[in-house]
Amino acid sequence: MICTLCPRNCGAERTETLSGGVCAMPALPVAARAMLHRWEEPCLTGERGAGTVFFSGCNLRCVFCQNAPISQGGTGKPLTVQRLREIFRELIAQGAACLDLVTPTHFTPAILEALGEEPWPVPVVWNSGGYEKPETLRLLEGRAQVYLPDLKYALPETAERYSAAADYFQWASAAILEMFRQTGPYHMEDGLLKSGVLIRHLILPGELENTRRCIDWVAKTFRPGEVLFSLMSQYTPRPGAAGRLARHVTKGEYRAAAEYMANCGIADGYTQERTSAREEYTPEFDMRGI
Repeated sequence: MICTLCPRNCGAERTETLSGGVCAMPALPVAARAMLHRWEEPCLTGERGAGTVFFSGCNLRCVFCQNAPISQGGTGKPLTVQRLREIFRELIAQGAACLDLVTPTHFTPAILEALGEEPWPVPVVWNSGGYEKPETLRLLEGRAQVYLPDLKYALPETAERYSAAADYFQWASAAILEMFRQTGPYHMEDGLLKSGVLIRHLILPGELENTRRCIDWVAKTFRPGEVLFSLMSQYTPRPGAAGRLARHVTKGEYRAAAEYMANCGIADGYTQERTSAREEYTPEFDMRGI
């Protein structure tokens, strides 16, 4: 595969055994953990948790990534398509409220093969960094019921500083519109999200203007009842972080962001307690479930 799945368009050669590109992964899936994850939004976890598969590699490689050992460090176990399908079944048998596929973009063809054509008994959640090509997302139509994209940046200078992706907003906004085209307004049953788009935004320390611009776009683009929005406070400094990223988000920053969100009329979604900014909320990537 000469890879052009994501906006990087790096054209890297990726095969079953050869890794390449910004994601630094082969064509077949590599994953570091499969588990019932209880720390996603309540509408995804249900009583037992989201059936989460943490894939290795990433096309963004953000300098602040909490999952850096797998997104950038190469940690993970290669999987066949057949084994990935078995993992999906095992998670559902454990009572998963959904199949939560974390950072899946660079493995899109293999994941589609693992999902097959038949419907699954729980929603398939495409949990991505938002840096997606609409044409790649169109391959997922009818196969992913819930889209869970980040909207990390609206300001190009912030996107370039932290993810070397000045064009992030251009692609993420187009991707989210494609996701919404596929799913339509979100649909809940018994408190669980069955279809729709849930947009996440992680507040970064000292970057309130970027947060406001992200909120502005969501408020202007979607009417109440169309999408869910999750405002996250869980940024945790990585070892060696410097400058603004060396600290947590302050109470004042998070309060200002939450008030701005409310003032913009976004009421469908979630805010997060600042106690979520703790390292123990990041799973151990020890290959369990893989």
